[in-house]
Amino acid sequence: MRKTYALLLSLFLALLATPSYAADNGSWSVYPVASRVAARPYFYLSADPGQTLRDKVTVTNRTGRPLAFRLYAADAYNTARDGGFAVRTLKEKQRGVGAWARAARSRVTVPAHGKVTVPFTLRVPEGAEPGDHPGALVALDERIETGGDSLTVGVRRAVAARVYLRVGGPTVPALAVEKVHLSHHQPLIPGAGSATTTLTYTLHNTGNVTLNPQVRLRAEGLFGRTLLSRGLTDIPSELLPGQRVRLTAPWHGSPQLDWGDVTLTASAPGTRESARVSFLALPWPAALLVTAGLAAAVVLTVRARRARVRPSAPARPSPRVRPTPSRPRSSRSARP
Repeated sequence: MRKTYALLLSLFLALLATPSYAADNGSWSVYPVASRVAARPYFYLSADPGQTLRDKVTVTNRTGRPLAFRLYAADAYNTARDGGFAVRTLKEKQRGVGAWARAARSRVTVPAHGKVTVPFTLRVPEGAEPGDHPGALVALDERIETGGDSLTVGVRRAVAARVYLRVGGPTVPALAVEKVHLSHHQPLIPGAGSATTTLTYTLHNTGNVTLNPQVRLRAEGLFGRTLLSRGLTDIPSELLPGQRVRLTAPWHGSPQLDWGDVTLTASAPGTRESARVSFLALPWPAALLVTAGLAAAVVLTVRARRARVRPSAPARPSPRVRPTPSRPRSSRSARP
């Protein structure tokens, strides 16, 4: 069978710092050159609009053969799946760090068990917006790894060192909770099992700084009874400026017969926002009875309105009476 190769650019970004302060995938690592004081886990940079920064990045080869890499700068974003830190590919449009930073060498070959240090320049444009501009310096493996199957997927791996750039100017932390939706699932027979409600919502960083958000869920039933109050997990540890992340949270043991509100409160240093959505939980039999009752009420209401507006039989007009014409009286003239 003829082999088909599909190129899949996969950025295996080992972006969390290891004890050696390097982004590492086991075969190679990328990290900032240590300062005079200590090693740096990431690039923490600050500059004003129009300023130029210079720094160095090191790529280390942990394998027993030489490796060739493509070096480039990229903008960072939050993944839609879980809000993780990710960077743009080489072919994507770059607007921040990816457009402003340039390595002195775009391609490097690192010998076996060796390392290469490359200087790079970051020029912040005059019109750059103040606030955080996260990105990364990426070392992309030039090879395409394939298997021996008839349908083979080619993979290009990459590792990147994060760049946290803050451009001078006013900083505005702002957070929004958007598109809150509830999906209620309960057993067919009331009491035969527990109900579960799935809460779906969007966290949106509307400010210009990176946030470390926390989200709290509070559910209230009829008459203001507190049904649930807890902090949510699986929240992105870093929500980058301008980014939206769609998240879900399960509510196990939710009520099967109740009416109330669910409030989500998202907070981070300097900002706090809430969003509320109402819910109506009804067992299937009760829901059918309510539906039937509403349908009957609608039918009776329509019939009553039609009865009120039905026209009555028109009254017969009374016969007209013609007036009898009066005869003129004869007048006698007076004699002289």
